[in-house]
Amino acid sequence: MDTASLCTVEKRGRVHVITLTGAGEHRLGPALLSAIRSAVAAVRATPGAGALVIAAEGKYFSNGFDLAWARTAPLDLHASMSEAFRYLVADLLALPMPTVAAVTGHAAAAGCALALVHDAVVMRASRGFLYMSEVDAGIKIVEYFAELIRQKVPDAVNRRDLLLRGDKMTAGEAVRRGIADAAVDSGVDDVVAAAVQTAEALAARGWDGEIVAEIRKAIWPELWAKLSPIVYASAASRVVHCNVSSQDCIS
Repeated sequence: MDTASLCTVEKRGRVHVITLTGAGEHRLGPALLSAIRSAVAAVRATPGAGALVIAAEGKYFSNGFDLAWARTAPLDLHASMSEAFRYLVADLLALPMPTVAAVTGHAAAAGCALALVHDAVVMRASRGFLYMSEVDAGIKIVEYFAELIRQKVPDAVNRRDLLLRGDKMTAGEAVRRGIADAAVDSGVDDVVAAAVQTAEALAARGWDGEIVAEIRKAIWPELWAKLSPIVYASAASRVVHCNVSSQDCIS
């Protein structure tokens, strides 16, 4: 499967920027998840990489899982998007460098979670929102995913509004609620530049990357435990299968 065209990796000083390319919704199907994981692995293997930014082109940062693909794929190709995403979350939590999400557009469901798993979140003020669509779509969320939201949105009221009310939180609202770190009042390039600046400032601290990763796992131990790191370490390079037609997968 050719995944190279789905995202690019660019080096800006000590910061590597992974960009989800194209004007589409950046639905997190098997191909895109594989491409992102490959890009993250390439950054991890690059000597001198100091920080990572993930951004996207177009109107969407990511509009969640590719359920249209799941409905039409043959059963023997039903790679678990939830499990593939779980491995990506593990990749980012274990990454030995600071991470910043440049939320350049809408971030919904799994796309919202992808943004929140980063160490810092920079959003575009004029367009885009964080949105957990599961309550509106009538779809359950799996436990590791729920734990991610519990850990990253610790305030109970904010978590209720995001998950049980389906609030679409703009950048200003997300910053006010402590869910995002900054709102940038300009275009996509400015959001990415601000995220890179944030990442560069973190990289300049000269931290030991492995210590960063270990601290990250230590401050969110419940999340890391639910990612099954032993299984992750032995299975990171293989495809995991499940029934994605069930409503135990997130959108």
